[in-house]
Amino acid sequence: MRKGRAAFLFGALLLAGCDRHPQADSDRTVDANSPLELAARERGIVRPDTASPTGVFERSHELGRDAMCVVPDGAGQWRFALSASFGPGLRCAARGTIVREGQGWRMRFADAEGCEALVHEEEDELRLPGSLPAQCQTICSARASLSGLRLPRASWSEGDAKRLQVADPRGNMIQPCGS
Repeated sequence: MRKGRAAFLFGALLLAGCDRHPQADSDRTVDANSPLELAARERGIVRPDTASPTGVFERSHELGRDAMCVVPDGAGQWRFALSASFGPGLRCAARGTIVREGQGWRMRFADAEGCEALVHEEEDELRLPGSLPAQCQTICSARASLSGLRLPRASWSEGDAKRLQVADPRGNMIQPCGS
C-alpha cells in the first residue's frame, strides 16, 4: 500500500509540473555579453540581433559553386564579392557595396556602371530579383546572368566572410573580402 501511495504522489507531482505555462518570447532575455553567446556569434552559429548582411552566402551544385562574402565597410554600408558558376565558361564575378533599403538590401555593382539590384533575405537565403538592368550584363560571361540567383546563408560571421576563398578568372584562389 505504501508503494502504491508513493507512486501515486510521485505521478501527481509530475503532472503538476507539466501545468506550467511557457515563458513568452518577450520575457526571455539573452545576455549578449556572455562568453558563450559571443563565441557563438563569432563562429556564425547564431544570428546576431542586428539587421546586417555580414557573413557568407554559399551554394554548391552540379554546375559549380556560387558564393558571396559580405563585410562591413563603414557606418550603414557593407562591401561584397560574388562569384557564380553556371558550367564551363559560364561565370559571373562581381564586387560592390550594399546598403539597407526598406525591407531589403540595395546592391551596387562596382564594375558595371548603373548595375544595381534590390535583394531580399528570406528564410536565410539571399534572393536576387528575376531580372536585372541591362547594365549588369558585363559582370557575367556569355549567356550567364545573376537574375534570380538564390544564395543560402552559410554564416553570419565577419571572420568567415574574410576567409572565404573563390577562384579568380585565372583559377587562382583568392579571399576577395579578406582585405
